Amino acid sequence: MATTPELIHGYIKAGLETTHLEVEGDGQHFSAVIVSPAFAGKSRIQRHQIVYAALGDRMREEIHALSMKTLTPDEYQG
Repeated sequence: MATTPELIHGYIKAGLETTHLEVEGDGQHFSAVIVSPAFAGKSRIQRHQIVYAALGDRMREEIHALSMKTLTPDEYQG
């Protein structure tokens, strides 16, 4: 089964509280805008680790390339 932006959206939504989530991609390469209060006070690397944790093994097995923009709700508003 091919990985779709909708599947990745669902995986992230299931594992992370988000206030805004966009995922786009072509089946191989994906990009996401992820807005979550969980990112407050975290570095960019820590934010990506939170998303990787939500995706679990799928990052190694299903998702070959994912670029992320990770923001807190305040950062997204501003």
